[in-house]
Amino acid sequence: MMRECEDHGYFRDEYCPICGEEGKFLMSDYELEKLGRTMAGILRHGKFELEMDEQGFVDMRDIVAVMKAKNPKMKWLRTHHIEAMVETDPKGRYQISGSDVRATYGHTIELSLRLPVDNIPETLYYPIAEEECKGILDDGLFPSDRAMVHLSNSYGDAVKAGSVRIEDPIILAIDTSGCIDAGIEIGKAAKTVYLCDQVPSEFLSVADAPEEEDGDEEDPEE
Repeated sequence: MMRECEDHGYFRDEYCPICGEEGKFLMSDYELEKLGRTMAGILRHGKFELEMDEQGFVDMRDIVAVMKAKNPKMKWLRTHHIEAMVETDPKGRYQISGSDVRATYGHTIELSLRLPVDNIPETLYYPIAEEECKGILDDGLFPSDRAMVHLSNSYGDAVKAGSVRIEDPIILAIDTSGCIDAGIEIGKAAKTVYLCDQVPSEFLSVADAPEEEDGDEEDPEE
């Protein structure tokens, strides 16, 4: 559930992780999930056709208004509930700028996202099915169900992301230095997610599984 501590801000738990106080109730787990899924529909896929700029930002007040209109049970919703969800999201799915909010990745709509392009890891990773492997290694990696290619920060992250749709994913390693030298921009979208338009075949290889690695799971779609 979502609560707010008077001294330490928003948190997702029964008690504030810093001071142990119960804090003010904001949302149940069900309400938080409902808000998150609707936000994903609006900000990643253009649901309800709200006004959106080329960076993917939408006014939070417009989101609140449409959610309350579509779902009478959400009449309690205010912009600070969106702020609480964004601030406590461990994966950095969303970003707030003033009164606007956007999804940082997962888009199926075309946007001109400006993302940080410095300090990109030398290697990033991508999960594929065995039957896709030869074709991708020969032809390169291109977006499929999303507007951009989503790369993972680590082998473990890629395994967890791929396991949502593939029973035993093969993990590709991406030579990011080669991509950047070739003029392909790679931007950091969230904690473990990087985006680019494509990855040519010469910068792809099958990654060796590390002996032991703990990764942060990417959400497939919310």
